[in-house]
Amino acid sequence: MDTKESSVKISVRKVSKIFGKNTKKAVQLLNEGKSKQEILKKAGATVGVNQASFDIYQGEIFVIMGLSGSGKSTLVRMFNRLIEPTSGQVLIDGQNIVEMKKDALRNVRRKKMSMVFQRFALFPHRTVLANTEYGLEIQGIEKDKRKELALEALNLVGLAGYEHQYPSQLSGGMQQRVGLARALANDPDILLMDEAFSALDPLIRKDMQDELLDLQSSMEKTIIFITHDLDEALRIGDRIALMKDGNIVQIGTPEEILMNPSNDYVERFVEDVDLSKVLTAGHVMKRAEIIYLDKGARLALKTMKDNQISTVYIVDKQKRLIGAVTADNAKKAIEENLSLDKVMSQQLVTVKQETLLVDLFEDVSGAAIPVAVVDDENKLKGIVIKGAVIGALAGNETYINSFQTSEKPLEVKKEVL
Repeated sequence: MDTKESSVKISVRKVSKIFGKNTKKAVQLLNEGKSKQEILKKAGATVGVNQASFDIYQGEIFVIMGLSGSGKSTLVRMFNRLIEPTSGQVLIDGQNIVEMKKDALRNVRRKKMSMVFQRFALFPHRTVLANTEYGLEIQGIEKDKRKELALEALNLVGLAGYEHQYPSQLSGGMQQRVGLARALANDPDILLMDEAFSALDPLIRKDMQDELLDLQSSMEKTIIFITHDLDEALRIGDRIALMKDGNIVQIGTPEEILMNPSNDYVERFVEDVDLSKVLTAGHVMKRAEIIYLDKGARLALKTMKDNQISTVYIVDKQKRLIGAVTADNAKKAIEENLSLDKVMSQQLVTVKQETLLVDLFEDVSGAAIPVAVVDDENKLKGIVIKGAVIGALAGNETYINSFQTSEKPLEVKKEVL
């Protein structure tokens, strides 16, 4: 998140929303630290959002989640002032939209952000193309240009060829793709997605999640995604804000929410999550002991002995993985005066850092040596051992994010294979 943290797209500063007539008294009670229930009793007002403060970074998927009535939809609708904040600031690229006049706000809504709704919000009498063009039409974009932009957006979401169909001729998933295409057609910086996939059946919903992640990898929009589904939040979110009774109770990455819940409520919320579908090889990988191919079998054996391990990995000068040597193979090379390339194993199991643990089980359990983690250039990033996977799935923080990139010597525990 370092690169994103250097570019704040949205800053929310003590934003509150009170529903009811006696808002002044309710705000006073909020400032005194009164609860939602106390304010309802004393002021007859309902707290929708209570003094929310956080930043959203350029290019991230920021998920706001909570149960029904937690305030998540109220909060996201204050980003474009579909709901007017009672107090606080919402800064977009440094501009406070709470203080904007109508013309300036309208311009932000049309050009800087788009919204995707839960129930598609398509016009049944308009074709797919006409629905996709709608926002551009409202902006007064010339007909040929808006058609061109709409067709590009439909192509992005995989609906090329469906432009002359009507919503009633499409499945629910395809209708939601039209809604997404309409939001993308004017190339907004920010996408607001309010329970966008919750009306879809589970299989289509997962497809749409994949579609969104694929699109985001190329578009790099700033996406605020509202959901009540924890699995969905963990799957797509770079960071998650968890809400309860109008309050934000924790903000963090999926692994931070899972491994370090801030209170009992969050702990209960995440207790049934399948960690294997959230944690990745990058979360549990350990440092690999390496040698260069020309260093010989004696150094390989010494490295294993010094670090109480049974395998070392052989790399070239650019740290690209070549192979691995076990203690038995190193002894054989010494006894028979062989070079390492004659005894090393090149048929290694390799995975990427983003590989989910659920997809690692078979590789880790069947591998004779720890599974190697490599990047797109085949550079060795670390190794995954069985003990680390088991420990991480048991919720043991010792096994998570303990990989160190420092070249300094590490205290290495004996491998658990």
